Amino acid sequence: MNRRFGRLFGYGFFAVAIAVSPLAGCSMANLGGASTFGANKLQVAELSNIGSYTADTALSEARSHFRNNDFGYSAAFYKRVVELSPKSPEGYVGLSASYDRLGRFDLSDRVYASLYALSGGTAQYYNNVGYSYMLRGNLKEAHKNFQKAIKLEPENVVVANNLQILARAAAEGRA
Repeated sequence: MNRRFGRLFGYGFFAVAIAVSPLAGCSMANLGGASTFGANKLQVAELSNIGSYTADTALSEARSHFRNNDFGYSAAFYKRVVELSPKSPEGYVGLSASYDRLGRFDLSDRVYASLYALSGGTAQYYNNVGYSYMLRGNLKEAHKNFQKAIKLEPENVVVANNLQILARAAAEGRA
């Protein structure tokens, strides 16, 4: 990924801020470096005791790890949430966001499909998918999804912020 995009997205708000307020506290994406999970920033953590977590305790752990940029761990815990509460959109939102931050877009695409099947094309959904495309450097698809989100919720400040980040990225790309 282009380093300019990493700097731009580092201070952006991730779309999950709308419905998952604990995730709104994430600031620096740490896209270029390793998480505390280890040297491989693209790996989901494997936890030997994950089966002992309830949906609520896994959700609490997932939020904490996401806030701390430990996306390998947050993905593992959000996956547990989805396994135990397959009708809860929050688990899918967090899992897809964690995969996006790990650069595992192949996995996040599958989770986004499940989220869409569960809750439909909400503003949050389109905003999250737009942000995912922005992280990938696909600014055209990002814009298309942000426009769908803003059409559904014209006053949504998270979507408006992401549109501003996208505009700066596009302008910087032309420079």
